[in-house]
Amino acid sequence: MLLIGGCGAASLVDEAGDTPLFVYDMNIVERQLQVLRDAMPKELSLHYAVKANPHPGLLERMVRLVDGFDVASGGELARALAAGMDAAHISFAGPGKREDELVAAIDAGITLNLESEGEARRALAIAEKRGRIPRLAVRVNPDFDLKGSGMRMGGGAKPFGVDADRAAALARSLIAAGADWRGWHIFAGSQALDAEALIDTQAATVGLAARLSNEVGASPPLVNLGGGFGIPYFPGDQRLDVAPIGEALGQIMNARPDILSTSKFAIELGRWIVGEAGVYLTRVIDVKQSKGETFVVVDGGLHHQLAASGNFGTVVRRNYPIAVANRYGAPAAEEAVTIVGCLCTPIDKLGDKVSLPAVAEGDLIAIFVAGAYGASASPAAFLGHPPALELLLG
Repeated sequence: MLLIGGCGAASLVDEAGDTPLFVYDMNIVERQLQVLRDAMPKELSLHYAVKANPHPGLLERMVRLVDGFDVASGGELARALAAGMDAAHISFAGPGKREDELVAAIDAGITLNLESEGEARRALAIAEKRGRIPRLAVRVNPDFDLKGSGMRMGGGAKPFGVDADRAAALARSLIAAGADWRGWHIFAGSQALDAEALIDTQAATVGLAARLSNEVGASPPLVNLGGGFGIPYFPGDQRLDVAPIGEALGQIMNARPDILSTSKFAIELGRWIVGEAGVYLTRVIDVKQSKGETFVVVDGGLHHQLAASGNFGTVVRRNYPIAVANRYGAPAAEEAVTIVGCLCTPIDKLGDKVSLPAVAEGDLIAIFVAGAYGASASPAAFLGHPPALELLLG
């Protein structure tokens, strides 16, 4: 039997009451964060990107483990505040913030990472109407990207942030309007497993922040360097060694230009912190044959695990690590099988021709690396199936 946090998978299903079930092990989260603390410069703040996993219990625990939260919606903002994170340590990024989200952010006193001149105009108007001084940073669309990243957030025309050649002018206008300018948010990409690429990107980010700050004529209180640290999902993926990244970042920060001498620095990570802490458990409903192939039908699917189905930002679909939880360690059968979900669509595929022990009705299928972009990043309402259960351990 697969053990998760020292507990058998079947007993965890019994505890939760049903499948499909996400199980999150906080011990793994805490170990990841300790590795990060040990590797990074001591003065660097560590922020958690709530979008990776906004489970309320996890957020409550995370408040004591990280230095800030980065949110991407009014709903995530409400969860961050409910979890107990100090508003002064919350920032809000994302294009298309509605007026009610801007109002909530300004009233709460969090930092808005502005994505455009239009958003700046709306935020300033709301703050004036409500008699508040808004905390406003500028999200920059950098003129470079993170090489080898799974999802590139910079280096070309993007809906995210203000183009680098216009960012300084926007910051100057915020200062002139009497806002509390909080600095820069520069995010170039995500899910990178190349330490050298991350080091180069961090150096370029600090350089860009210095250049923009000189154009503004003011030192930014905070430079958010983004994140981008990847985790291994597939065969051949090499685990990212964060030690050389931290060492290089320390050198970069020590040699930073004078305009940044008083600035604080932060990185924001989500997937790297929680991704490997999660397992998705789903029960086999049927095992069927079609044209010489075996299909294992489970009670879960892409409505809970869109990423594992290959429909969340991947170009070529590859299998996440997968096992039969109640036959863990048993030898594989001769025939490979395809794991499909319960949805009436051909894209609901969780494992394509995988080698597993013989599978029978009632078995538990475990999909690993399920702690990030799972339940909250999937179309849970599709076809009216119930949402997955979630269980926090540790």
